[in-house]
Amino acid sequence: MSFSSTTTPTAAPDPQGPGIRRIDGRWDGIEADAAWRREVRDLAARHNAVILAHNYELPEIQDIADHTGDSLALSRIAASTDADVIVFCGVHFMAETAKILSPDKTVLIPDADAGCSLADSLTADQLAEWKAEHPDALVVSYVNTTAAVKALTDICCTSSNAVDVVRSLPEDREILFGPDQFLGAHVRRVTGRDTIHVWAGECHVHAGISGRDLARRAEENPDAELFIHPECGCANSAIYLAGEGVVDPARVHMLSTGEMISSARQAQRDGRSTVLVATEVGMLHQLRGAAPDVEFAAVNERASCPYMKMITPAALLRCLREGRDEVDVDPDTAAAARRAVERMIAVGTPGGGE
Repeated sequence: MSFSSTTTPTAAPDPQGPGIRRIDGRWDGIEADAAWRREVRDLAARHNAVILAHNYELPEIQDIADHTGDSLALSRIAASTDADVIVFCGVHFMAETAKILSPDKTVLIPDADAGCSLADSLTADQLAEWKAEHPDALVVSYVNTTAAVKALTDICCTSSNAVDVVRSLPEDREILFGPDQFLGAHVRRVTGRDTIHVWAGECHVHAGISGRDLARRAEENPDAELFIHPECGCANSAIYLAGEGVVDPARVHMLSTGEMISSARQAQRDGRSTVLVATEVGMLHQLRGAAPDVEFAAVNERASCPYMKMITPAALLRCLREGRDEVDVDPDTAAAARRAVERMIAVGTPGGGE
């Protein structure tokens, strides 16, 4: 396996192919047509590459991928393959996680500028300071964090196993939970533990799905099921609305992205007609594929992650043509981060967990 370059470009237009150019901060100029699909698959085969796509990616990126899902499940799948190269169509921390679990594989992300507001909301320096203020506390970090933060973490969690992870820890120990404040509030509410300190971080997209959005859409669709991701700003509102009887509690489902897929199939088996979905709108593509007889609608149609949408057809083609952009993690950082992930896996139910 060889590429002609692994240097991240800083200038546009890109020299490696006709049509590919940087426009408004994204690689563009390529249509996702049959010729594009053919070249992507040919290049992946030539380089023995496995293509992973997160649930929030553009539909055409999801459809061309070998595997689609949440970042941890995808990284674990990739680690079990004989691929030499992992092409992670997602945001930067996801590619780091793939490298942590597959240190001997080459990991590429189609656009190194695809960041994450949630991962950026807690830096390693901030976590180190927080730990110094609570020297006896255990650190539980959501997998949506950088490798450097994972390396300072005692145990990671996903949205589907966060409650189980916290329950696995001694009840008399303080817990520092970060970075997502909404997931942290959910865990504190379900476990009933008052020793959990929650970092005030958020995914800007999920935080923007408000309780007002949810109440309005639920009123407009009184028979709809509600699939709500715990990162959402409306998560606490959903519990409140159910508790007050405004919304039937049986309609409210707090779910990770992986759990949304299985719940969508169940909704179709149960003959449900409509499901309102509170998460990033890219998830609708997977849900509609899993349960085509159910109408899935976004609680907030503007909940689109600009970082996820940086992984364009042009970016993926550029990545496979030139081996850009390679993601590496310092071996010591990777080893420490891997221990935190492995402790979580030992607790159970990490797959399908964002």
